[in-house]
Amino acid sequence: MKPDLFEAPDYYNLDELLSEEHKLVRDAARQWVKRDISPIIEEYAQKAEFPNQIIKGLAEIGAFGPYIPTEYGGAGLDQISYGIIMQEIERGDSGVRSTASVQSSLVMYPIFQYGTEAQRKKYLPKLASGQLMGCFGLTEPNHGSNPNGMETKFKDMGDHYLLNGAKLWISNSPFADIAVVWAKNEEGRIHGLIVERGMEGFSTPETHNKWSLRASATGELIFNNVCVPKENLLPGKNGLGAPLGCLDSARYGISWGAIGAAMDCYNTALRYAKERVQFGKPIAAFQLQQKKLAEMITEITKAQLLAFRLGQLKNEGKATSAQISMAKRNNVDMALKIAREARQILGGMGITGEYSIMRHMMNLESVITYEGTHDIHLLITGADITGIAAFQ
Repeated sequence: MKPDLFEAPDYYNLDELLSEEHKLVRDAARQWVKRDISPIIEEYAQKAEFPNQIIKGLAEIGAFGPYIPTEYGGAGLDQISYGIIMQEIERGDSGVRSTASVQSSLVMYPIFQYGTEAQRKKYLPKLASGQLMGCFGLTEPNHGSNPNGMETKFKDMGDHYLLNGAKLWISNSPFADIAVVWAKNEEGRIHGLIVERGMEGFSTPETHNKWSLRASATGELIFNNVCVPKENLLPGKNGLGAPLGCLDSARYGISWGAIGAAMDCYNTALRYAKERVQFGKPIAAFQLQQKKLAEMITEITKAQLLAFRLGQLKNEGKATSAQISMAKRNNVDMALKIAREARQILGGMGITGEYSIMRHMMNLESVITYEGTHDIHLLITGADITGIAAFQ
């Protein structure tokens, strides 16, 4: 097993902008990834299995709801700390970061923001500790980029709600204890419901044969006349803006996370280029390889600055959905391009599991699609700057 020799690039001295708390959070996450993720992740990706034993470690480094207040079990950290944790985890693997993103932004966030005090006290501490794991049900078989067309519905039956429908491409669903599910009521209004494993008619079949996010558990959510207690409705916000608010938080985390994957690919390619000798000298001495590496570090640095400024805006409550879309789209696109270029530098070795690059590349093909596709985020920016929505 190869040792984890990762060294994070910081070409513009961004460390000087971080607080001591930020650095402590980062160092704890980085050490955990080196110790608990790097030695096992290739094996789990090859066998397409989620390493359940890492859940405890994710909780211990504060990856579950880091910005949730301590009174509900969270770490009470700021948004930059959240981003840094996602960056470090995705440096290890996008699928592992997906697990943390879903738990934090798509399960804990809506319960904290839209839930009752009783719901917060019941679920958040157990979610923060990893005692409970959650998933988020928005995407459906017939509705991806247009979630407003969802067909999952619930009826008021007097003492409970009756839920019917299906969700697809749901991270964590095969092992989740609870699901935050978005469905339309009889008037066609979208609401969030907390559905618990064990409720009759609720099943979570796993999705197999993935070439991407192979170390992440993906599945469906099936609701066949599921009786949901009325106290499980999230009353704080309804309409499509409610789930989209959750997605903003997740997309923000992805904008940092993708940088981690890019840094790992760049660092791997840089080390390899210095060590690999052809025509009597390291391939790092050749102009075309230097061009690749120089462009990689330039794009990583630009993405770091974009994410850091977005984090400041998030901390101030000023970040817009369109700004978050821009960062998610740019940074994931950047990471995928870097993964492809890094693979070129490694030649044939780049496709093997001895190095992380091909795994990152395959993972990023999912990341560039989920939480809003590459094209949809471009159109969100277009709508923001022109005032005209091209997708309505």
